[in-house]
Amino acid sequence: MRKIYGRALRQKRIRSKISGTSSIPRLNVFRSNQHLYGSLIDDVSGKTLISVSDKELKKTDKKTKTEKAYEAGVLISEKAKKNKIQKAVFDRAGYKYHGRVKAFAEGAKSGGIKL
Repeated sequence: MRKIYGRALRQKRIRSKISGTSSIPRLNVFRSNQHLYGSLIDDVSGKTLISVSDKELKKTDKKTKTEKAYEAGVLISEKAKKNKIQKAVFDRAGYKYHGRVKAFAEGAKSGGIKL
C-alpha cells in the first residue's frame, strides 16, 4: 500500500509541472507487471491522440520485457510521425527513469520524437 501511495504522490508532483498540448503532447507511460502501455495525450482538450501497447508487437520471437518496451517506443514514434507530431513531453508517471521506462523513452527518441 505504501509503495502505491508514494508513486501516486510522485505522479501528482510530476503532473503539476508538465502538460501536453495538441502540438506538443504528453507522452505518458504505464508499466504493469507483464506489459507496458504508452499514450500521447493532449491535456488542453483532454483527449488521447495515440496509444500503444507492447501487446501490439509481433509475437514471433522470445524477447525480454525491456526489449518489448523499446520496440513499443519505436512504434509510438512511427504512429506520431503519421500524425505529424515531432515533439513530446515525457511523463514517467512516478516511475524511476530506468529499466522498461527508460527503454520506452529511448525507443521513442530513436524513432524520431524529441523529448
